[in-house]
Amino acid sequence: MKTKRAMVFASVLLCTFLSLNPTLHQVAQFPVLQESSQSALPQLTGILSSLIVTEEVKAAETDAIMAANTGKSEIVQVTYKLFGLIPFKSSAIQVMPQLKLLPGGQSIGVSLQAKGVMVVGQAAVQNQEGKLVYPAKEAGIEVGDIILKIDGREMNSDQDVANAIHRAGEKQGFSEILLNHNGQTMQKRVSTVYCPETNRHRVGLYVRNEAAGVGTLTFYDPTNHKYGALGHVINDVDTNQKIEILNGNVVASTIYAIEKGKRGHPGEKIGSFVNQSKFSGNIEKNTVSGIFGSLEGEIKNPYFQEPITVGWESEIKEGPAKIYTVLEGERIEEYDVQIERIMHNRTDSKNMVIKVTDPELVEKTGGIIQGMSGSPIVQDGKIIGAVTHVFVNDASRGYGVFIQNMLKDADIIDKKEVA
Repeated sequence: MKTKRAMVFASVLLCTFLSLNPTLHQVAQFPVLQESSQSALPQLTGILSSLIVTEEVKAAETDAIMAANTGKSEIVQVTYKLFGLIPFKSSAIQVMPQLKLLPGGQSIGVSLQAKGVMVVGQAAVQNQEGKLVYPAKEAGIEVGDIILKIDGREMNSDQDVANAIHRAGEKQGFSEILLNHNGQTMQKRVSTVYCPETNRHRVGLYVRNEAAGVGTLTFYDPTNHKYGALGHVINDVDTNQKIEILNGNVVASTIYAIEKGKRGHPGEKIGSFVNQSKFSGNIEKNTVSGIFGSLEGEIKNPYFQEPITVGWESEIKEGPAKIYTVLEGERIEEYDVQIERIMHNRTDSKNMVIKVTDPELVEKTGGIIQGMSGSPIVQDGKIIGAVTHVFVNDASRGYGVFIQNMLKDADIIDKKEVA
């Protein structure tokens, strides 16, 4: 009986010890499917790392040959065994081809035109009896809806909408509006109201289909001229909804002032578009991890004469890193940051927590500021991600996105159903 109790007690102690051991926590946090370079399969640290055996089973030889010939990824199955006997974790390692990118850091001016025209506000219209009415609101049109067509005509600007409403009012007293509401296409009949003040027929809407601002280039791929920037989606400033892009452009911008960030009030880069930009490009995609398209012209970063290797998610570690951004004119500067936390299972643009440790950057900006989004993050000589957001209550801290998420959205690497 005593022997049995002793064995149970010893088992409980062992289980408790193992559950608290950081090495096992490390393994437990590895995703079921993760990306890595051939030379950087997940490494373990800690006192038990010597007792945990990693068994690697590569894909079939034909699959490996196909992956090598196409430049695409290869799947490697990895099993972790305690004492080399007891399996307790399995992962599929997606061995990625080696990619090289030129880190950005350039300040860019972004301008885009949306597909359709977005409703950004409702307005009262005074009719001929002096009564205030809301025709569009009463018809069920909401802020955030995208107007696609009015009476069969495509809408591409606020002036298009105003003219179409007025024509419909003069002709028939109502307009047929085709719109996108939360991803669903629907049609609304809206009565027009003649406004004596403006001498035009109106329906009581504020609309917009353009946006512009300043951000930072993250990377440029000289082999195919593709780029990625911002590290996060562009939303409408009033509705906070994603802007579906009809077309857009990026050019160089110059920074002429900095509004320093402080607790509760994020700072901002203040800049303007460069008239004779050394580079220019289009915007093909607006995604959760940034904007993407093609770029032509002279793209240089004084800290990198040649493209550098991409660092995949599994290669990133907590510790020091560098970011590259512009604070004055068009001059790119290098600053120190600390990667404080890595979040493997998030699918948004908040994959890392970073802290600005460079005293010069803290002195000039207070930390991370608006316009710094997209600033590339480099660790151990590899580009691993981009700055995306600032903590409102702590300007020295913010989020970063994994570079591989940006590469997937840029269609530079394949998207996988499981990630």
